Amino acid sequence: MNLLKRYLGILWVALAPFSMYYLIRTALAEIAAKPVIDTKIQWGVFVIVFFPIAIGLIIFGFYALKGEYDHLPESSEEIED
Repeated sequence: MNLLKRYLGILWVALAPFSMYYLIRTALAEIAAKPVIDTKIQWGVFVIVFFPIAIGLIIFGFYALKGEYDHLPESSEEIED
């Protein structure tokens, strides 16, 4: 299971930049197709909101790849220690 977590860490790290690229490419295509202020605001908000999510995916994937999630606490008592 730990090996699977590490492989998924690679997936998360790779998925974030790819999804940001795809989102920005789609936003630019949509804005070029209909260059009104409503479209620019809508896609601008999408990109701005998704950017921290993509950063979180990179961080999550980095920690998974590093092995930080190999041993998770079994109960809340272990968290406090």
